[in-house]
Amino acid sequence: MGFDDKVENKGEELKGRAKEAAGAATGDDELKNEGRADQADSSVKQAGEKAKDAVKDLKDAVKK
Repeated sequence: MGFDDKVENKGEELKGRAKEAAGAATGDDELKNEGRADQADSSVKQAGEKAKDAVKDLKDAVKK
């Protein structure tokens, strides 16, 4: 994954936080839960990116 994917995933996390906050402020549990789901999805994607980066770093270290 590239830099653009990382930025997109961070944006999704922030969007989820905004939805959760808006849902909490308005008493809209559906919106609040949707925001939490967006954040969870983003967290999974970010964890995958971190794992890929770690593997790449390890491969690069082995090549040296």
